[in-house]
Amino acid sequence: MRGALAGALLWLAAAPAWGGAVLPVVTTTTDLKALVEAVGGARVRVVSLAPALHDPHRVDVKPGALAELKAAGLLVRIGLDHEPWLARPLRAVGEARLLPGGPADLDVSRGIALLDAETPRVRAERGVHVHGFGNPHYWLDPENARPITERIRSALARLAPDDAALFAANRARFLGELDAGLARWRHALAPYPGTRVVVAHENRVVMGETLEEGLNALFGAGAAAPQRVATQDSLSISGAGPTVVGGGVQPAAPPASSGAISGLAQQAQAHYDRAIAAQRAGNWAEYGREIEALGAALRALRAGKQ
Repeated sequence: MRGALAGALLWLAAAPAWGGAVLPVVTTTTDLKALVEAVGGARVRVVSLAPALHDPHRVDVKPGALAELKAAGLLVRIGLDHEPWLARPLRAVGEARLLPGGPADLDVSRGIALLDAETPRVRAERGVHVHGFGNPHYWLDPENARPITERIRSALARLAPDDAALFAANRARFLGELDAGLARWRHALAPYPGTRVVVAHENRVVMGETLEEGLNALFGAGAAAPQRVATQDSLSISGAGPTVVGGGVQPAAPPASSGAISGLAQQAQAHYDRAIAAQRAGNWAEYGREIEALGAALRALRAGKQ
């Protein structure tokens, strides 16, 4: 009892009283920034330490961002081993409350059902790629926005209890938008049960009969080596059925010339690149449009090869 009371008093001493002021929040990614803004609304001012396009394992934090970090009421991070670069700026600002487990630290991986939690993954042919605490890319699953935003809501409500109802309403509105988006995507996928999927990780894109097969091909969980790989320089599509789905069904087209096929491949790569950029920027509407356009380009490419 005394220990719990002492911990509560320590938290209250360390946590600033924001009153009616805007809450300064720092995140480690632009995706987390978008989620904090969705829940906090006008009551938060959010800065991301990492830009939209970056190597997530290597971020050079600028002096201006260090100042934002030092003044932050809350630091929101992916956690696990996703941000090895974060230790250095935390040492630079010297704020104990921002350290892992501190009163101003929010690790949104807590409570997430993690993949690859049993063992680190080291692939000799691709160099070392280790996730010793579980796969930190859990935030790419739209369903995980639910527990992530719940942790954000809870943390913001502790800092600004008078706005707890507002944060809850903002989160509910965001989840409504998320559900609407998921319904659209499921409707778009409905005509293609059992179709092949394309799975991307780092700079690799593999194809499989099912999502599980594609993931196994990427991460080596006992599956055979990927049969088809698309890089930034080429895109190889084969097999029966649509390879990537989107809205609508494209009519059959006559075989295309090699020049037309090359043009379609370039279009598909451009849509893919723009989708990834939109994802990193947290622009999910643009991401959805580019994914649908990518699906159309791939269907046309397959039709042209027949």
